[in-house]
Amino acid sequence: MTGTSPAPAEAARAATEADLPAVAALAAELRNATAEQRGGPLWAVYEALPGPTAAELAARLADPELVTVVGTLDDVVLAYGLGHLTTVRDGRTLAVIDELLVTEPARAVGLGEAVLGALVAWATDHGALGVDATALPGDRTAKNFFESAGFTARRLVMHTSLSPNETSAPTTGDRQ
Repeated sequence: MTGTSPAPAEAARAATEADLPAVAALAAELRNATAEQRGGPLWAVYEALPGPTAAELAARLADPELVTVVGTLDDVVLAYGLGHLTTVRDGRTLAVIDELLVTEPARAVGLGEAVLGALVAWATDHGALGVDATALPGDRTAKNFFESAGFTARRLVMHTSLSPNETSAPTTGDRQ
């Protein structure tokens, strides 16, 4: 024995019911992290999944068109990815990564790549013609991450705000 500890073991796998509280906490972390990024406030109320709570995540586990993947380091859930399948007009299937997050202290050890690899493998197993993922315009790290995995931009969504309240959550008086 040399006195050195073994390297931590990172892995990605399909989520189980036991993982869902950790996934819900990571999803809340993602929403907090994106709240101040360019595009984040509108993403939170338009594209982001509501919640998701542990109960909503549990419902995903039974749906074959949805996937929840966790990334673990020494069996501790420190990353997650959510995806879904959609049918395009010509009848083929496209996979969409809805969310992917590696918690800050666990970045740069391969968890993001492992989760992304599991999501892409799931898409391949379902015959998807491709995989879409979103990076907010102010999140250079996410853009670089996806590009390093071979993703390229296929569309840019341009936006102009018509509301002074777009970058904050609506109050009761703002809803009509």
